[in-house]
Amino acid sequence: MRSLALIDNWPVTTAAAAVVRRDGTVAGSRGPTGHRFPLASVTKPLAAYAVLVAYEEGGVDLDEPAGPEGATVRHLLAHTSGLAYDERRVTAPPGERRLYSNAGFETLGDHVAKETGIPFPEYVRQAVFEPLGMAASAVEGAGSPAKDGVSTVDDLARFAAEVQAPRLLDPRTVAEAMSVQYPGTRGVLPGFGHQSPNDWGLGFEIRDGKSPHWTGASSSPRTFGHFGQSGTFLWIDPDAGAAAVALTDRAFGPWAAQAWPAFTDAVLAELRGSAAA
Repeated sequence: MRSLALIDNWPVTTAAAAVVRRDGTVAGSRGPTGHRFPLASVTKPLAAYAVLVAYEEGGVDLDEPAGPEGATVRHLLAHTSGLAYDERRVTAPPGERRLYSNAGFETLGDHVAKETGIPFPEYVRQAVFEPLGMAASAVEGAGSPAKDGVSTVDDLARFAAEVQAPRLLDPRTVAEAMSVQYPGTRGVLPGFGHQSPNDWGLGFEIRDGKSPHWTGASSSPRTFGHFGQSGTFLWIDPDAGAAAVALTDRAFGPWAAQAWPAFTDAVLAELRGSAAA
């Protein structure tokens, strides 16, 4: 895909990207797709998928108590538990506000580990990485399910294929994860300011009508995914029937807020052009 060449002009030392169709085929790739990059918050959708595996296996229930009083696994996945960004400090009642929270995902990881008897980084490996052949992926460092993932474009392309045509999960579970949880909830989308509503599914951000946003102006409202402060993103656009992954070695900043939407629009335009040909 010619649109992927846009990453060559990004102000980064190393970048890699790929586009994955709904049928799992790779429409195109660019850069060192086998290079391992820190994912930062792109760890969260991988962690969320593992939690959903635990749910289907009976290890946890989405609506069982977890985290602050009154909160559940679902609240933690949807960033509505009331926990602060990087502290296990309650700042709002569960379900009232969309408070993006690393602490919430770390609480979630601890809860799953306690209920299953398996350390969460190992649970993610067994539940997601190993069955999908994501051999270069891991939750490293302090083992935070919020931000300590490392992976490659090749591995995340496998994950993107899985989410679009689930094998590890019942498609109904995936559909629930990509549906808005606690509709109408307001909050701040990190890097892009206050959004009303600030819609999220279960571990995946949902684009809807958010503006500004890190995806493209032509992205469908049903687009979902995540970006990371390490300069990484993964989006899936069900209407386009495709997903895109981009990993870099430069922290998110104004460069990314400008480059990523243009990249996304170019990718979508090329996909639509090829479909019409």
